[in-house]
Amino acid sequence: MPWMWKPVSIAICAAILSASPALTASSAPDVVAVGADHYRGRWLEIARTPMALTDGCVAGYSTYSKGRSPNEVAVEDGCHVGTPAGRLKSIHGTGDILDFATTKARMRVRYPFLITFNYWVLYKAPDQSWFISADPQMKNLWIYARSVPSKSLLRRMVRKAGELGYETRKLEFPPQ
Repeated sequence: MPWMWKPVSIAICAAILSASPALTASSAPDVVAVGADHYRGRWLEIARTPMALTDGCVAGYSTYSKGRSPNEVAVEDGCHVGTPAGRLKSIHGTGDILDFATTKARMRVRYPFLITFNYWVLYKAPDQSWFISADPQMKNLWIYARSVPSKSLLRRMVRKAGELGYETRKLEFPPQ
């Protein structure tokens, strides 16, 4: 979710997002229930689908905090350029939890420049320390954790993404 803004990338992304096919109930992945605490604090981006907006981004994160209403989340996505000590780039958005009365697992985030992303929580670890999120079409997938995982935990995270039906060979693992 971290962003490295380029005017051309913004235009391309907006065009792609606006041309996305309509989601049908049969093509949507299942989500898991999460508590309101899921949308609090900082999550480190452990793995992601490559996209132009994140080229050169490492040490990515998403920070969630309380919004103006119970179903709203203030979102800050950021990354460092080139190396974990590189220049910080961040963007702020407003998330709306679309299924607040039930699972709280579907969030739509509106960013500047009319860019909108849907993030659905597909899996959350029993100890609440990491989760897997994707867009409804499973085109983009992210793995987040509260801290940098061990190699064995990272293998377990990737294996779980595969079990959920995602082609894990597409994932990239930016340094933290």
